Amino acid sequence: MTSAPPAGPGVVKTAPGPAAPLPPPAGRRDVRRALTRALPVSPAVVLLLLFLAGPIAYCAYIAFTDLQLTGQAESSFIGFDNFKAAFKDDAFLNAVWLTLVFTVLSSLIGQNTLGLTLAVLMQRASKPVRTLTGGIVIAAWVLPEVVAGFLLYAFFRREGTLNAVLDWLHLPSQNWLFTLPILAVSFANVWRGTAFSMLVYSAALNEIPKEITEAAEVDGAGGWRRMWHITLPMIRRSIGTNLMLNTLQTLSVFGLIWVMTRGGPGNRSQTLPLFMYEQAFQKSMIGYGTAVALLLLVVGSLFSLVYMRLLRTEV
Repeated sequence: MTSAPPAGPGVVKTAPGPAAPLPPPAGRRDVRRALTRALPVSPAVVLLLLFLAGPIAYCAYIAFTDLQLTGQAESSFIGFDNFKAAFKDDAFLNAVWLTLVFTVLSSLIGQNTLGLTLAVLMQRASKPVRTLTGGIVIAAWVLPEVVAGFLLYAFFRREGTLNAVLDWLHLPSQNWLFTLPILAVSFANVWRGTAFSMLVYSAALNEIPKEITEAAEVDGAGGWRRMWHITLPMIRRSIGTNLMLNTLQTLSVFGLIWVMTRGGPGNRSQTLPLFMYEQAFQKSMIGYGTAVALLLLVVGSLFSLVYMRLLRTEV
């Protein structure tokens, strides 16, 4: 073993420098990294808490009070009385039933099925046909809800376009907004909202590899078999997303039905949003109307949970 040679003349010995600082503990680094990542989205979180979570929390409080618009000096906490009154109210139960009928007919069956059908047909159509069809369907979607309601009211009214066509074909006509109001408003919502489903399914169909469908066609699979065993399984997640968004939008439809029927005749087309509006602003029972709105929010949340569970399923 050899020792280091002694320092020669002219060599200056320097004192050792300070030790390098130790890195922060792993837990502190993780917290700092999480805060850094959360900083860009913090304004959005604040806005959501201020304009979404805040009003929902305030409405949840009002639902447990007897607050009224007029004739009341101050409100008081009444617990679950508004919810108990709702489930004993025949008008509320009728609104729940009509809301389910309206949602199933216009969203789950109407918009979803028609949107998928149009998307499939447009895959095989020529470019001019695709452009014309897409323009007509999307034009109905971008119309304001009130304008669409007036158009469909003019279509279904006693002296409207539908009865004029039936008379020209020598078929019996009727006052559709009086005899079948919930079907009329369901058709109106299908006419207005199908474009969204068509766009969703068109994008999903474009992502399916052509090699798979061509191989199935070579193997002798017909159109229906290819649709059932190949197309639908491969766009399963798009179907779940479309159903969830359409259902939530349909549950909150107000302007379209209000313009066409105002919930009538009687209450034969009065869905939950219209019933809530009547109780809160026409009868001035803000607490009761807000309780109905909270129940509608719970229904929408349950639908969302079901669809989110379906979206987690792997294809």
